Amino acid sequence: MSYFDELAYQFIDGEWRAGSGSWDIVDFNPYNGEKLTSIPVATVEEIDQAYRAAERAQREWGATNPYTRRTVFERVLRIIDDREAELAETIAAEVGGTLVKVGFELHLAREFLREAIQLALRAEGRILASPIDGKENRLYRLPVGVVGVISPFNFPFLLSLKSVAPAIALGNAVVLKPHQNTPVCGGGLVAKIFEEAGLPAGVLNVVVTDIAEIGDALIEHPVPKTISFTGSEKVGRHVATVAASHFKHSVLELGGNSALVVLDDADVDYAVDAAVFSRFVHQGQVCMAANRVLVDRAVEQEFTEKFVARVAALKVGDPTDPQTHIGPLINEGQAEAITSLVDRAVADGASALLHGETRGTLVAPSVLSGLPEDSPLLQQEIFGPVVVLVPFDGDDEAVRLTNTTPYGLSGAVHTADIERGVRFAKRIETGMFHVNDATVHDEPIVPFGGAKSSGVGRLNGDAMVEAFTTTKWISIQHGRSQFPF
Repeated sequence: MSYFDELAYQFIDGEWRAGSGSWDIVDFNPYNGEKLTSIPVATVEEIDQAYRAAERAQREWGATNPYTRRTVFERVLRIIDDREAELAETIAAEVGGTLVKVGFELHLAREFLREAIQLALRAEGRILASPIDGKENRLYRLPVGVVGVISPFNFPFLLSLKSVAPAIALGNAVVLKPHQNTPVCGGGLVAKIFEEAGLPAGVLNVVVTDIAEIGDALIEHPVPKTISFTGSEKVGRHVATVAASHFKHSVLELGGNSALVVLDDADVDYAVDAAVFSRFVHQGQVCMAANRVLVDRAVEQEFTEKFVARVAALKVGDPTDPQTHIGPLINEGQAEAITSLVDRAVADGASALLHGETRGTLVAPSVLSGLPEDSPLLQQEIFGPVVVLVPFDGDDEAVRLTNTTPYGLSGAVHTADIERGVRFAKRIETGMFHVNDATVHDEPIVPFGGAKSSGVGRLNGDAMVEAFTTTKWISIQHGRSQFPF
């Protein structure tokens, strides 16, 4: 029996059960259209049951010795190691990821789990001085309680674990809602592995559902104190608004419109390599992907010729073929949307140095140039294999063009002068920026997050403690206070 048969359920209070909704979320393989499974949706009542189970379980879990909590994650790592081939096959089938992408996702998942093992011991308190004689001020770092996690479709296993694991390690319970296109990799697999690793019932719950069924119940429910959302800027705004109206803390990792910038002294061949990876890894369905490649006019011709030749050589097709660079987009709707973006840009006067064909969910790469500075395509996130080349004259213009977007997630600059690159990076309005590398990076201990419309808050490392714990002040008067009346 495959994971798709085994995990076609809700996971609430340690039990696998069918949702009681009147319709199913149908899970398809994005490459060949094969039906993988169907899952009856969870209702508002089941959202409540999941949160109440988490609330009950968290009391004991939060009081558990953190050294004991760590042992669960050690077992999770062993399970992933033992079942790597099965997990890779499942992710490839549900997400349409190439073998390179799937390997990258599983590698990072392990790294984040190893960091979660350390996080269990990192909620440190403090003792602060007081101007009052005999007063002792203690600051405790305590679990927030219950965390609601909403994860995306592009790296579903990794990005679910990225919030779930640290939240649980720090003593919280979690209700996880995976994306409708990846309910097994983003939800069921995570629950299954933690269940087998011995996580107590109710500490992690998974609900597979849709806003059409539950509305805002997942965010509005009174139990969760923090909502961790990874996804689009549009949905993130809604999540933030609803969460704030209920006085909940939200951590938002949203979209981007990153630029890879090639200065006049860059190693052109290396910059081409970095740009190809930055744009086309996982078909461009990555929030940090380089939508725009900005090139100094001094090297524009050389870079453009080499870049277009490299992109044209990328193989599009079956993601399970080791030779494939670009697999399918997540569904036909996304493929149609990306195709329309390219067609509209060309109709508006853009030059298509490459104009990729679309076959179902397979979209071949497009390389566009000659867009006017006010083109909407230069402002928005492009979640697919399309890149825009933009020439510039000098560093100041490159900075201005890079910052001319409502997003501020990631980016990169290529130059022979490292300190020139650092000076450039400091001027860019993003949460992350890389010198002489790709735009796509994530490391377990480095704060990850964006500026402007790319999100609020940070994840990874010590930022996880900030996100998933709360500070409590307890004062002790060792003498006797003097009161005015």
